Amino acid sequence: MDADTEKARAGAAAAQEVQDGMLVGLGTGSTAAHAIAAIGARVAAGLRIRAVATSRASEALARRAGIAMLDFADVPRLDLTIDGADEIDPRFFAIKGGGGAMLREKVVAAASDRMVVIADGGKRVAAIGAGAPVPVEILPFARASLLARLGEGAVLRPGRDGPYVTDNGNNIVDCRIGLQNPRESAAWLDGIAGVLGHGLFLDEVDAAYFAQDGTVSRLERLD
Repeated sequence: MDADTEKARAGAAAAQEVQDGMLVGLGTGSTAAHAIAAIGARVAAGLRIRAVATSRASEALARRAGIAMLDFADVPRLDLTIDGADEIDPRFFAIKGGGGAMLREKVVAAASDRMVVIADGGKRVAAIGAGAPVPVEILPFARASLLARLGEGAVLRPGRDGPYVTDNGNNIVDCRIGLQNPRESAAWLDGIAGVLGHGLFLDEVDAAYFAQDGTVSRLERLD
């Protein structure tokens, strides 16, 4: 079964966590798009929710699906956020940011009572850092100095007409850094002036839905 079908299965399963009356955070990327579609189908069938999106693209997709959208700037707390991941390991450490929205995703996750990640089986790894780089959102003003500080494994993400620009107006550097101790790596990134956010999600994920070979499995952090 192809990865896109697996993502759709995981998204549909995670969408069942959404309950009537909830405030829901909607993630960004190809996997999150499947969850948005599944939630939209439930809304069309009578589910009453309101949501915020972690990117302009996800907001547009959600509006087309008939989901009532709010401005996150006016929302102090969310019941649930559903998002994808580039990698996730048994410690529930995840790498996110392939879709370029990890700064907004982390802020929305921090404001949520619960965060659920959805993924195809290929994103489930023994330890994060096996394949996916760590995306780092940087201040364009400091681009050259930050690339030097982040090291040889740092690559400025390209866009259509120059560097990739996030919804926040910043750039992204995809970094190959040692993740033998992810918390130390996260603290190092957090301490660099001009780094605005990064894709290491070490405490945010509460549950994960994995789809592989036609079967969806659900794991809780407490498991």
